[in-house]
Amino acid sequence: MSRARVARRIATAAAFGGGGIGLLGVATVGVLLTEVRLARRTVGGSSDIPPCADGRYGAAFGHRTDRPPLRLGFLGDSTAAGQGVHRAGQTPGALLASGLAALAELPVDFRNVALPGAQSDDLARQVDLMLGAGETPDVCVIMIGANDVTHRMAPAESVRHLSDAVRRLSDVGCEVVVGTCPDLGTIEPVYQPLRWVARRLSRQLAAAQTIGVIESGGRTVSLGDLLGPEFEARPRELFGPDNYHPSAEGYATAAMAVLPTLCASLGLWPEEERPEAARREGILPVEQAAAQAASEGGTEVTASRRAPWALLKHRRRRQLPEPEPEPEVEAAAEATTEAPPGTW
Repeated sequence: MSRARVARRIATAAAFGGGGIGLLGVATVGVLLTEVRLARRTVGGSSDIPPCADGRYGAAFGHRTDRPPLRLGFLGDSTAAGQGVHRAGQTPGALLASGLAALAELPVDFRNVALPGAQSDDLARQVDLMLGAGETPDVCVIMIGANDVTHRMAPAESVRHLSDAVRRLSDVGCEVVVGTCPDLGTIEPVYQPLRWVARRLSRQLAAAQTIGVIESGGRTVSLGDLLGPEFEARPRELFGPDNYHPSAEGYATAAMAVLPTLCASLGLWPEEERPEAARREGILPVEQAAAQAASEGGTEVTASRRAPWALLKHRRRRQLPEPEPEPEVEAAAEATTEAPPGTW
């Protein structure tokens, strides 16, 4: 069965309350369990607490009085939280807040409610936190899915939780950009056949997530093999010390791919919302666009005017600003023991 058809079946099951789809035969279970045990010896989640990057970015634009600061929210798992790096300015949220401030020429108030280890069923709680602070964010980025695969959450259940979160945020006027499930087949210490299975499951979930997000009012960016074939080719540079979470360079690579879509969602990216044939873009049935995006990191999918079709884009990337936390961000990090988590 093609990835597009599997993705559509998962998304349909999510919409109508169905369960997961069995993808593996019983004969493979013994081999896979052995591979899982081997993988756990060399791939481990970090117990480090991600640095707090909440605060205001773009202080150089603080003189602007004609428009209020933009509000950027982050939700998801350890990747969204920035686990694996030790400086706030190296986290994906800080990188995107800096990039958004530079493109918009406005200050950006950033707030992150992501939780390391979270699965998609935690998104409802995170949305409550995000919307309970009194001010609706202008745009939110969600990165989720890897833990759903590793903890064997039913794909339809995973997509249902994500779709509900996107819909809740969209209903209050917030733009939503989802970084779909990364390709777990790029994790270096994982061997065959588990590597093949991890790649298949994560890409199928990414495609199904895309369908659910588009139909709920959001946009997606495929994280794929964490955004570019260079990630698989240079894992020791782009993975962190635990061989699972990205390094600072890996997060920067991911942020550069998400930034164009983040800015486009607010009408700030200098490209038209139309396909360019020379860049292999097009308007496709949503399940075909989702399957294609899952196979190529950095691909954007957004709803087109020709519903139920979708626009598939490969946006040009720009260099991010220097990934250094600003003084206000450092102060916010020092104040986290006194302030409640997830406040603007």
